[in-house]
Amino acid sequence: MPIPRWKSVRVQTTVLASVAVALTLGVASLLLISTLRSELVARSDAASIDLANTLAARAVDGSLQAEIAVADGSMAQVVDSAGRVLASSANLGSTGQVSNTTLTRRPRQFVLREVPDDSDLETYRVWGRTVDTPQGQVRVFAGTSPEQSAEAEQVVASGLLLGLPLVVAVLAAAIWALTGRALSPVEHIRIRVTEITGQALEQRVPVPPTGDELERLAITMNQMLARLDDSSRRQREFIADASHELQSPLASFRAQLEVAVTHPLAADWERLPKDLLADSDRLERLVRDLLFLAREDSQPIAADRHAPIDLDDVVLEEVARLRPRAAITVDTSRVSAAPVLGDAQDLGRMVRNVVENAAEHARTSVWLGLEIADSTIVLTVSDDGPGVPEELQGRVFERFVRTESDRSRRHYGGSGLGLPIARAIAQRHGGDATLSSSSAGTTVTMTLPVA
Repeated sequence: MPIPRWKSVRVQTTVLASVAVALTLGVASLLLISTLRSELVARSDAASIDLANTLAARAVDGSLQAEIAVADGSMAQVVDSAGRVLASSANLGSTGQVSNTTLTRRPRQFVLREVPDDSDLETYRVWGRTVDTPQGQVRVFAGTSPEQSAEAEQVVASGLLLGLPLVVAVLAAAIWALTGRALSPVEHIRIRVTEITGQALEQRVPVPPTGDELERLAITMNQMLARLDDSSRRQREFIADASHELQSPLASFRAQLEVAVTHPLAADWERLPKDLLADSDRLERLVRDLLFLAREDSQPIAADRHAPIDLDDVVLEEVARLRPRAAITVDTSRVSAAPVLGDAQDLGRMVRNVVENAAEHARTSVWLGLEIADSTIVLTVSDDGPGVPEELQGRVFERFVRTESDRSRRHYGGSGLGLPIARAIAQRHGGDATLSSSSAGTTVTMTLPVA
């Protein structure tokens, strides 16, 4: 089911980043306006205090002029102790004393409202103080209108109000473009993955040379695809080999029956059941081995099937079962006690496969050894056969790998599953299997942990 466009990573990233930028810029704008307001008030207060101090100094030295020059939005006034105006800014006109607030020699701040200013009424933030002159004590007022600061704030706020959406829009477009560029490798990977099917697992996704999580993701996906490809290939090979192995005894079975039915007088009715029974036994063993391998990867051995077992008893039982069928000598003189914890049926299958493999390839003799060395059980099975070719020694534990052609197989004639199954069982019991071979014979070594 396709993902709605508004739920895409690109859209959500752009929206979230744009909202975060907008909030950040909004908070920064508020801080800017607050700082600007504080700075404007501080500057106007400083200007008012300086003007008040200057007027006080002029009143003392007699240089005070009747009209005080002030900037727009400001006012100033000097009155004597009787309330007479000694000096005033032009915008106050004939206004009398603007305030009778008690003052001291140190400047004091207060607010005057509805002060006549030309033809209007104005509010001022005023600083006032007293000063002693040769003519007596005078009161000095100097202030500025908050409208100056308010207008400056409004200009800045209007600029921010118009500029912030534009900045956020530009940043959103940039984030959209950058996010799309950053996610383009993901889209390329997605497109390639949609092209990969069960019949084309050899394909790989492109690896972007970014050196970040996307590159590692692509590498990991390629490793996964390689594992799937290998698993699929081994499964196809397993099915093909299994089909071939099953076909051989079935074809032999059918051929013997067809000959017997077609030429009943020429058929060896005494030998026929034995031959059919041998083919049936081979077919049964092959099916059993295939079922074991099919379960081996998906169903690890259950812990409740583990039990203390004397591996030497298992070895001797399997040898006793082999001897009536084998025209070779089997030496078990080096088999000693070896307790192991595991599944008796699986361990029996492991020993049987290794011993039968040795009997299949031996010329005259098979030697078995079982001992404990450094808390490890070591089972060795050696034969005096022709040995395993050097190029195959590293592959004898792979499924369906044989060292001889089909025509040279004897009664136990292998399907190439005996040693792989033996090694799988050993590994499931915490051990392993190895092989060494030369022209003088072959030795398979199985190791298991001591119970």
